[in-house]
Amino acid sequence: MGVNSSSISELSTNESLKILAGTKVITEDDPFWNKLLSFKFLPPQTIADARLLEEATNSICKHLTNNNPHTGNFCSLVKVFLRRADELKTSTQCNDYLFTWQTYNALFIIRSVCKYMLENISEGRIKQQFSVTVPKEGATRPNGESQCLLEEFLNAVIKILIEVPVLDFTYMLHLEGITLLLVMLSLQMFIPRVSHESIIYQLLMTSSCSKDAHILIKTLLDHFIEQKLCPDSPFGTDQSGGGFLSGVTSAVASGLWTVMTLGYGAPAAQEESKPLLANQSLLLLLVLGNHDAHHGVQNPYRHALCTFSNSQDGGAANSLTGHLPPFKLNFSNLYEAFCRRFDSDQTTLLFYLLLHRNSNFRQCVLSKTNIDNLVLPLLKILYNAPESNSHHIYMALIVLLILSEDDAFNKSIHEVSVKTVPWYTERAISETTLGGLIVLVVIRTIQYNMTRMRDKYLHTNCLAALANMSSQFHSLHPYVTQRIVSLFELLSKKHGKIIEQLSNGSSTVATSHMDEQDYMADLAVLEEVLRMVLEIINSCLTNTIHHNPNLVYTLLYKKHLFMSFKTNSKFQDIIQNIDTVLSYFSARLDQQSDGKNMSVDEVLDIIRQGMMLWNKESLRKFPDLKFKYVEEEEPEEFFLPYVWSLVYHSSNLYWDADRIELFNLNSQ
Repeated sequence: MGVNSSSISELSTNESLKILAGTKVITEDDPFWNKLLSFKFLPPQTIADARLLEEATNSICKHLTNNNPHTGNFCSLVKVFLRRADELKTSTQCNDYLFTWQTYNALFIIRSVCKYMLENISEGRIKQQFSVTVPKEGATRPNGESQCLLEEFLNAVIKILIEVPVLDFTYMLHLEGITLLLVMLSLQMFIPRVSHESIIYQLLMTSSCSKDAHILIKTLLDHFIEQKLCPDSPFGTDQSGGGFLSGVTSAVASGLWTVMTLGYGAPAAQEESKPLLANQSLLLLLVLGNHDAHHGVQNPYRHALCTFSNSQDGGAANSLTGHLPPFKLNFSNLYEAFCRRFDSDQTTLLFYLLLHRNSNFRQCVLSKTNIDNLVLPLLKILYNAPESNSHHIYMALIVLLILSEDDAFNKSIHEVSVKTVPWYTERAISETTLGGLIVLVVIRTIQYNMTRMRDKYLHTNCLAALANMSSQFHSLHPYVTQRIVSLFELLSKKHGKIIEQLSNGSSTVATSHMDEQDYMADLAVLEEVLRMVLEIINSCLTNTIHHNPNLVYTLLYKKHLFMSFKTNSKFQDIIQNIDTVLSYFSARLDQQSDGKNMSVDEVLDIIRQGMMLWNKESLRKFPDLKFKYVEEEEPEEFFLPYVWSLVYHSSNLYWDADRIELFNLNSQ
């Protein structure tokens, strides 16, 4: 992808652009617009290219912003776009490439100017920029009585997205429309708190713009499902770069912006096509779905995301609310699209949003027989924790926690065999179950967190997921049971060291009071984790001991680890059950070994025989381990900065880092 730098540098002195930004009034009927909009210019598809373009056009945007209150030229451009937008659906049906191309150009210029305004002037002044009219005599006045031009403009963009079909020659128009909405909403990035009073957000949430919220959400989800690649010839040119548009460009646009394809070279020089429309749609879904409307106002976009239903389920109303869904979508196609795309934060975040808030979608996911297609990518995210950002790890783990709340899921994962896992490189694993692999990866995440992140929240969610699954553990692989007991061993060693440090500290005058407080705090957290691991082991022994001889074998092999906790009042009750199991099977081994060494298989045979006579009533009953994910109060305080950090990094737009106030770039 090349950049025509010399052409970009000429933009700030281009005569046509200088006229647009100058002091001369250009009415919406002026022939000037046909000339201005007849350029061949595809927007940059990298952040570096976008920055070059913005730097080259910054002075043009500045002068247009300063002069528009007197000339109304920006408003005239918007009205030219609105006139074309009204006719766009019909022109598309007639395959009118030229009309679509010029409409796209108008929208691209408007987006570029709006981005400058959003980063440099207040939102109130932006609304005023959309509220200038120019009577025929050339004088200007504020447009106070007529419909807000800004609202009309946003409505027109939404109408294009939901009514104009996505064809090769309309693909870039759709992409530009979605990018325009992202830019208009980006003011959230430039303030340090959640915006509840934004004019633009209020228009999208409560004005006429919101009446098609459900259709827009469906359209964006359709784009995500389809993953349509950007066409090589987005405005109908042939593969050689000639044809219809080339001729028009040569005849009309010569000397204007020059013929540039910034971000696009000739077909042979292009990078592999990407699903740009799907990627940008995903970001807009997250922005719209995570905005907090506040003051009791419902966010219609979030409502649509949380209540749409499966098109394969017929026309029934929601069983909980009794209301018909805002729209229907093929959940199987949506599920498969997610399974293929979990490598990105934004995909995982949208999946979390639907799984947590849309009961229809959650029921569909939990009914899937190919659940491994979903779980394996999630586990890969956790396994690659050192290379992943902390937010992505959290979201993958929370998705796993939500899934583990369902008993049928916890049962089914042990019925799915996993033969090879290429990304699991610590040890070759063959013929384990999906459930066993989950245990391995979650334990690895806990151990990684203990040494690197030291995040109690991550510990809690990892252990909660394992606890939810523990009563359904079935046929655990020997390596899996070894990792469970090794986790307890690691924790017990840390526990012993802290106890020793506290004991030594109490007899050392030099030890500060603060050091002792830190040790006590660490000890309290560690004992919570130790208790949880013991409860997970106990839950498995209580509910599925007959199906887990390998766990009993590993516990017997490492039984010395549990002895020191028998006298600790914080663990005595739970250790008693484990000790009962160990005593029973140790006695059987002693009876049948006759003092000779036995092979692993011989020991396992004795364990299996003992299981046939095992009385599970001999164990003390504890409450079932059931943990449910609950969002924190004011979740937008976490999700909005996260979402906008994804827009910052993944939208292929250039954002001035010095202006960002919503999130800390150093922590992303």
